[in-house]
Amino acid sequence: MVNGAVEPLSPAARLFHAPRFNCHIIAIIGCKTSINPSVIKQGLNLTLLKHPRFSSKLVMDDKKGAKMKWTRTTVNVEDHVIIPDYDPEMENPDQFVEEYISYMTTMPMDFSKPLWELHLLNVKSSEAEATGIFRIHHSLGDGASLISLLLACTRKTSDPKALPSVPEHKGTDSGGGGQGFWWLFLAIWWAIRLIWNTIMDLLVFVATLLFLKDTKNPLKGESAGVDHEHAPRRIVHRNVSLDDIKLVKKEMNMTVNDVVLGITQAGLSRYLNRSYGKIEQQNQNSSSLPKSMRFRATVLVGLRPTKGIQELADMMAKESKGRWGNCIGYVLIPFKIGLENDPLDYVRKAKATIDRKKLSLEALCTYSIAQFVINIFGFKVGGAIAKRVLSRITMAFSNVVGPLEDISFYGHPIAFLAPTVYGHPQALTIHYQSYVNKMTIVLAVDPNVISDPHQLCADIQESLTIIKDAVLQKVKNN
Repeated sequence: MVNGAVEPLSPAARLFHAPRFNCHIIAIIGCKTSINPSVIKQGLNLTLLKHPRFSSKLVMDDKKGAKMKWTRTTVNVEDHVIIPDYDPEMENPDQFVEEYISYMTTMPMDFSKPLWELHLLNVKSSEAEATGIFRIHHSLGDGASLISLLLACTRKTSDPKALPSVPEHKGTDSGGGGQGFWWLFLAIWWAIRLIWNTIMDLLVFVATLLFLKDTKNPLKGESAGVDHEHAPRRIVHRNVSLDDIKLVKKEMNMTVNDVVLGITQAGLSRYLNRSYGKIEQQNQNSSSLPKSMRFRATVLVGLRPTKGIQELADMMAKESKGRWGNCIGYVLIPFKIGLENDPLDYVRKAKATIDRKKLSLEALCTYSIAQFVINIFGFKVGGAIAKRVLSRITMAFSNVVGPLEDISFYGHPIAFLAPTVYGHPQALTIHYQSYVNKMTIVLAVDPNVISDPHQLCADIQESLTIIKDAVLQKVKNN
């Protein structure tokens, strides 16, 4: 697009502007060196500002939002890079950074310019010499695409001209042994299961819209008259060993997603058991959890293949236009909350859940339903329906694959990446982001509901240690 050129918003992008569903992405970048603002601004001018979404502002022609459009404009990078004043002699830098990010979640964005900003904090914390915080309106793109775009602005630390590499998705091997009738039988059985699972998932989705709620619990905000999507968010993170996760994955013949979901279920069970029972640590094996607890998470699934980092870098270099935007569907994931005698059961149950969800068209169907509702009734009705469904579900959950090697952000070596989202009606979001040999657990919470997010982080970290030790003991015994 050139200046003044317009492009209509997709239905999903319009949904993220609904009054009760005004979502933003926060991407925290911890740097190993202090940040040079002039270098960052120069880098943004050469890359991100050449992407159509980051150089377009939102224009709304009618109150219903049916004619929302992106209009290309001239961008002044100075308007988007924010360097706050602070006391260099502060006593607790970690707390300052955490509170600053929380403050960002309370501030509305300026719709007279493109909907993104980068805050630079040259504050030395326990994990980084300085911190950059991107805030991006979710209508600019889905989370996976935006993280890939940000990675396309980075380079390998070992080779400043090379783009980072990320693990490639490996498709399942269909095998070459199936022949004739046996192959046909498996194909028919697969199709029957796919149709059945999809129907059941849609029935649960409709039931959730109408009446089905998660069990009331300490992680679910249900205060009457409180809009949790408008509450400030406390965003905390903790780094764990990706090698430990891969060890569990290898020995149990599972995927990283299986292990991540398993340790999350274990950590949530540990946290909730303490919250319900208020029991001492030595009695942690006795359960205070409600029986038959319904506890679910929403997962956003991208339906359009995410562009590769090289493709995104070429798009910015050539200022070309490509397929972009929010093409995402919702999946409702049931969590198994309870104290297991065998810690590995958390991971086994997680794998069973994921395998079941892989054999369903739930994401495609929920995307199509949302698109239909927004096109017919407008984005405000779509937002109200989304709020109703999500407010009945305890949390949001996601996992994004990151670079395999150390990278630099416009010459600034990165220590960690910690993305998350806020603006939806759930009081808890858990996001996992891999980077080299570490996995960052990122929690975004409503502090009015969850006052001790650091404890929840610690419980998830401890659960990984317990599961890893159980795997090592199993290997030793065998």
